[in-house]
Amino acid sequence: MAARETVSAPAVVVANKGLLTFAIMLATIMQVLDTTIANVALPHMRSSLSASQDEINWVLTSYIVAAAIATPLTGWLADRLGRRVLILGAVAGFTLASGLCGLAQSLPEMVMFRVFQGVCGAFMVPLAQSTLLDINPREKFGQAMAVFGAGIMVGPIIGPTLGGWLTETFNWRAVFLVNLPVGIAALSALALFMPKSKINLRRFDFFGFSMLAISIACMQLLLDRGQVVDWFDAVEIWIYLGLSISGLWVFIVHCLTAENPFIDLAMFKDRNFATGLIFIFIVGITTFSGLALLPPLLQSLMGYPVIETGLVMAPRGVGTFVSMIIVGRLMGKFDPRIMVIAGLIISAWSLYMMTGFNLEMDQTLIMTSGALQGLGLGMVFVPLSTLAFVTIKPQFRVDATSFFSLVRNVGSGVGISMVTAVLTQMLSVNHAELGERVDLSSPAMQQALSATGGSKSITAMLDGLVQQQAAMIAYLDDFKLMMMVTLISIPIVFFLKSGGKAPKPDPAHAVAE
Repeated sequence: MAARETVSAPAVVVANKGLLTFAIMLATIMQVLDTTIANVALPHMRSSLSASQDEINWVLTSYIVAAAIATPLTGWLADRLGRRVLILGAVAGFTLASGLCGLAQSLPEMVMFRVFQGVCGAFMVPLAQSTLLDINPREKFGQAMAVFGAGIMVGPIIGPTLGGWLTETFNWRAVFLVNLPVGIAALSALALFMPKSKINLRRFDFFGFSMLAISIACMQLLLDRGQVVDWFDAVEIWIYLGLSISGLWVFIVHCLTAENPFIDLAMFKDRNFATGLIFIFIVGITTFSGLALLPPLLQSLMGYPVIETGLVMAPRGVGTFVSMIIVGRLMGKFDPRIMVIAGLIISAWSLYMMTGFNLEMDQTLIMTSGALQGLGLGMVFVPLSTLAFVTIKPQFRVDATSFFSLVRNVGSGVGISMVTAVLTQMLSVNHAELGERVDLSSPAMQQALSATGGSKSITAMLDGLVQQQAAMIAYLDDFKLMMMVTLISIPIVFFLKSGGKAPKPDPAHAVAE
């Protein structure tokens, strides 16, 4: 009898939890894939849509900014409409937008449809995570987050490979049209198994949302446009920075003083949740920056084709998937904080291995370090996601999961911008330093110059070799930076509490739908 009392019931009882979980994850993977699957198709879109290099980047920027702005709206819309209505509408809208993107005939059409797609997609991940937490008892949170994390973390890894294969086999439109059968299947299953939720008719704080939206949009534009316009040498970037900081400051002050703020800041008083946000920001930096670095390294410097690049990177996804499944089953047997620390150490070790990359290596080191990094990320993501939400009140879950998703995405944007800036800067520095060590007056160099009958050809060849080696060293500098970020984050683990009593929902918070 005592054993039964230790097992908590889920917040929401559903008829078929397995099929509902499958439907939720099908929709989630579809949305997460679209954050990276279109990247490799941009050159093909550019020629088809008659766009310049700068203009075609808005296909990615429009989606990212729209999703970032819409993500914080998830909690309010879920309260007003109910989670069932919102997730069905989001999946239907995302599927429709995907079809429209595949049929777009001009760049303005594509950007408009991508904005629509980004808005719909923004609601899907937070709703998926909060629903999985609701339909599972507290002791099953680890397994639920393992399933959720497998889709969230593996999706972006296989996205470029799938996008490259679809583009080469068919055309760039297939990158979007492939979502149609997946979206229809997910929508049908959700319509059958997604339960009705409760409704809370809370007022919409337009001013608070506007300030938050301005801050988030300007931050995303700063991160996305910074490399294009040479960062803080451009007035545009200073404007984005000023608006982002001002918007966030006004938003916080407003939420602290308003009677009915857009976001109840009380949820940030939960120590595990607040610490979890810091950690998921760091995970976003280290995870997605690595994904941004490896494809150009393998393709531009080492001559790998798109498909082979994806295959070489596949062990990272396999490691993540296997790790999450194993860790999900171990969550109740070990202190989750120990697994987070172990995962961070393994991730740092894999990045240390990557600092040994060179232009003459085979695939073994790439695949081994990738598998280890995937293993480490899985050991971090599952217990972190579990600890972040284990003590937070159920009525805050949708708002909390939307901010969790938002912070992860901002972290990935910061990480990609950071490593790209370091890569560009160190490429210039390394080229200058290596160039100084090339002695044209040495006997070997004079012999080479004589053999080629002139200096122009040998000088051009030398410059190409110096450029190649400088780029390789710049990539290694980035790997060292990510390793240091990972190691520095370890002490933050001790701010997490291992668990505690599950919070009880506020019965006055909502009324039945």
